[in-house]
Amino acid sequence: MAQPTPLMPHATASWLVDNTALSFEQIAEFCGLHILEVQAMADDLASSKYTGRDPVHSGELNHQEIEKGQADPNYKLKMQRAPVDVSRTKGPRYTPVSKRQDKPDGIAWIIRNHPEISDAQIGKLIGTTRNTINAIRERSHWNIANIQAKDPVTLGLCSQRELDAAVAKAAKRGVVHGDEAETAVVESRDERAELISELRAERDASAKAAVEAAQEAEAEAWLLAKRAAEANPAD
Repeated sequence: MAQPTPLMPHATASWLVDNTALSFEQIAEFCGLHILEVQAMADDLASSKYTGRDPVHSGELNHQEIEKGQADPNYKLKMQRAPVDVSRTKGPRYTPVSKRQDKPDGIAWIIRNHPEISDAQIGKLIGTTRNTINAIRERSHWNIANIQAKDPVTLGLCSQRELDAAVAKAAKRGVVHGDEAETAVVESRDERAELISELRAERDASAKAAVEAAQEAEAEAWLLAKRAAEANPAD
């Protein structure tokens, strides 16, 4: 059974490139990336610049494991502590930072190809807000000139099963006869509740982002202190 990959594979690979003598093959295999991605990071050719994430600080690796890999280029790094799976909660979907820039493209694709899907459904599927959806639909989004409709499944923003379920739900909702008015009232209440849930989730996401930023700053400070200590060893 293949071992799990780090919680933030690209950021972890960037740190290992900058702070160890591990081979590109070792880093690529441990992080679950293609060797060319690691090569691009080392050559500063990657389209996205990643802030390094110390796998030792997170417990995914230790110094002894890194030293084994540096001593033997054929050694395969072993995950010391697998990252904890994040369970889904109510509210907008959490999207990795590396994929957030793709959200507008995914929203535009759904609006164009599945206009029957409600804004509330798009918000849950992509993990976005009504304001963003309306801005893209009305072409008033600040980056509308660069938005290109792309399948959110291909972009990795949702699964094909989730998209199919949203389409089926929207289609079922559209087939309403004598009780249309009552259904509309119920949906209006549901959407209001979903909006409140979205606003709360956005607030929680902002708080989580602040905590993550603090953790990144702490890790960066630790790394700088380590480098300073190595550059100026005690007599």
